[in-house]
Formats: sequence, C-alpha cells, structure tokens
Amino acid sequence: MEADLETLLRSLRVWDTELPAFDPGAAPEAPLPLFVEWFAAAVAAGQPEPHTPSLATTDAEGRADVRTVMLHGADADGWHFASHAGSAKGRQLAARPYAALGFYWPAQGRQVRLRGPVRTAPAEVAQADLHARSTGALASALVGHQSELLPSQDALVRASEEAWKRATREPDATVASWTVYELDPEEVEFFQGDERRRHVRLKYRRQEDGWVKELLWP
Repeated sequence: MEADLETLLRSLRVWDTELPAFDPGAAPEAPLPLFVEWFAAAVAAGQPEPHTPSLATTDAEGRADVRTVMLHGADADGWHFASHAGSAKGRQLAARPYAALGFYWPAQGRQVRLRGPVRTAPAEVAQADLHARSTGALASALVGHQSELLPSQDALVRASEEAWKRATREPDATVASWTVYELDPEEVEFFQGDERRRHVRLKYRRQEDGWVKELLWP
C-alpha cells in the first residue's frame, strides 16, 4: 500500500530526547570557539555525520542551489570545504563567490547557520587536503567530471576502477581541479531547540572592530 505522506509527517516527532540548555549570555565573544564546543558536543552525543552541512549557492542567474558537503576544517580563515572547480558548486562560486552553510544536529536540537563571502585557498593547500584523505577520496577526485552528464553506469565503473588503481599506485597524484574553499562568515547563528518551543537563537554579526551578538525571536 502506498504510504500516506501527510499521515507519515504527522506521526513524526522532533527532539524526542532531553535537550541541553544554552545560556547565550555566557557565549564567547566570537563564533568559532562556540562552534567547536557545539561540534564536540554533537560528536559526543552520537550525532551521525555532524561534519556534513548543507551548502547553499546561487548560479549566475541568481537561482538557488543546495547540496550536502563535508567540512574539512574551521579556523581564522573560515569554514573549509572542497570540490572540483568545474563542478556545479565550483562554477557557481566562481560566478558568485558568496554562500551559506547549515549544520543540523537533531541529537541535541541544534543548528548552526553561516553565510559570507567565499574564497579559494592556494593550490598547495588543496593538494595537501586531498592527500590527507583516504585512497577512496583520491580515487574519486581522479575520476573527475563532477556534475557532467554520465553516458552510462558502466562508464563510471570503468573510470572508477582505473582511478582506484592509480590512487593506489600514486598516492601523491595531483588533481588540478581539486579546490579548497573558505567561507569567511559575516553572520553565524546558533539555534538551540526547546521542547516548549522557546528556542534560543543567538546571531553573531561581523563588524569592523569584531563581532556583535544579537538575540532573535524564534
């Protein structure tokens, strides 16, 4: 029997667990330390894949696009992710170097949202990033052609097998199109869910002399 979407939706519950408290008055003056704290808490809470945010970009015509990526790091230069320069996201960031990242950690009823300009890291940083990852990651990068039309699944299998052989044979192989992107946020929002829907929303907004913290209505 075909599932009734509305019935399924109404049967679902969110945050069916004890949620942590969040005192925005005790938050640090900059967002990065709080992000690291929340990320560590998500890992400790058993949140699956807490390092896979949604990345939103726009194309040259201003049409929105979104996909899931992997966080490769966060520091004073920004939040880092990587992709091929010729991928859809790479082309969109080349045309409009501004994006948003959204982390959702339902194990603790938390979200972190960031948006700001995006720049590319130097090529040597991208290659070091690639070679610090698994053989599978290098093989996937060597396959290339991300976002291009695939003529058949067999074509992917053949290309993947050849890439695996090369990645095993040449673990330091370079992939010229591999690019590390750095999102340097202008705004970072921390959302803590509350079972009575008195959610806490704390936004950091960058100014010339540092960060200002603001509370938002849920």
